Amino acid sequence: MATIAGKPAETHAVERIGWLRAAVLGANDGIVSTASLIVGVAASAADKAPILVAGTAGLVAGALSMAAGEYVSVSSQADTEAADLAREKSELATMPELELQELAGIYRQRGLDEDLAMQVAKALTAHDALATHARDELGLAEMHRARPIQAALTSAATFAVGAALPMIAALLLPLGELALGVSFAALCFLMLLGAIGAAAGGAPVVKGVLRVGFWGVIAMAATYAIGSLFGTSVA
Repeated sequence: MATIAGKPAETHAVERIGWLRAAVLGANDGIVSTASLIVGVAASAADKAPILVAGTAGLVAGALSMAAGEYVSVSSQADTEAADLAREKSELATMPELELQELAGIYRQRGLDEDLAMQVAKALTAHDALATHARDELGLAEMHRARPIQAALTSAATFAVGAALPMIAALLLPLGELALGVSFAALCFLMLLGAIGAAAGGAPVVKGVLRVGFWGVIAMAATYAIGSLFGTSVA
């Protein structure tokens, strides 16, 4: 751990927001979508083999879809950030005095007096002008920067792990208890995931548990109802 003036540097939950968001989203989606798919197929009175095939296909397709979706989405964000940084770098090279005044104006708006705002602007510009403008003008803090590959791999891996949990329950349960058993197991997994995600992010645990549990119940109930009424599987 890094130290400041001999003391350990503080760590904050917000520093984990990038990978934590992708991990929670991937695992939650893996549990909900796969469990809902299994429950929907089971409710249509299918045999166990088609149920397991459908669940496995959902796991593979879902993990790849999550990876592709996260990569494309976060890559678009990264491209926008790169374009803004390139523009800022050009402006710093062609109109440095105007950029300095702009930076000082930002600090005045935050409560510094005119002289101190200019002193801070000059000091930070001399230290690293582009990083200073990226942070204070564009709002691009390093901990929040887009990382497409990290987001894609995290989402795919956590989706697969999440999807594997209801699949294991489906493998172990007899056909007659499969729909109810998978639903109960998935709800338990979702509540555990909500608690872990909330704790890791420094958020209220009970709120996180109730939030994921509520939407998981809605999804599984909907697919069970459709499977029962129409005898079809729903992904």
